[in-house]
Amino acid sequence: MKRIVLFASGSGSNVENIANYFKDNPKVTISAVLTNKRDAKVLERCDRLKINALYFNRTAFLESDCVLDILKAMNPDLIVLAGFLWKIPDALIFHFSDKIINIHPALLPKYGGKGMYGMKVHETIIQNKETETGITIHYVNQNYDEGAIIHQAKTEVTPSDTAKSVAEKVHALEYEHFPKIIDSLLYG
Repeated sequence: MKRIVLFASGSGSNVENIANYFKDNPKVTISAVLTNKRDAKVLERCDRLKINALYFNRTAFLESDCVLDILKAMNPDLIVLAGFLWKIPDALIFHFSDKIINIHPALLPKYGGKGMYGMKVHETIIQNKETETGITIHYVNQNYDEGAIIHQAKTEVTPSDTAKSVAEKVHALEYEHFPKIIDSLLYG
């Protein structure tokens, strides 16, 4: 049995997509979803999907070993950041070396780094008149969006695109590729 732990800060659409992808696979379980937002919509999704969910605060994550101890007890094969916005502490990265992955809504190394997430990325891509964008799935290291790239997928940006339409294209890539890459990392 392969165990996945997901981290999310927002609505949890990628969490639900990943859960649906693996729901009929008896060899994979989502042990829990962890969130840093008490009112995150992902908690409602977890309730509906019957997935364990835990909320933690900044102290538990950054100033103690609380979250690390919880993860050690769960012993995940893979930790997946699915719309999680805090920087991962060094202790977690060290303990779960090459077991933490993230998805970024751009083709790294472009448009990565602190503060570059969600619509901010798409708006910047439109402002800079880029002709393509996409997703990057990468390992997490000590620096924002600088871990080794696992997979990238591209989509065209047309002159008529808006940040919203780019976001829709990027979400489609996330939903298509993220679960498959997780599957390949678990069994590759």
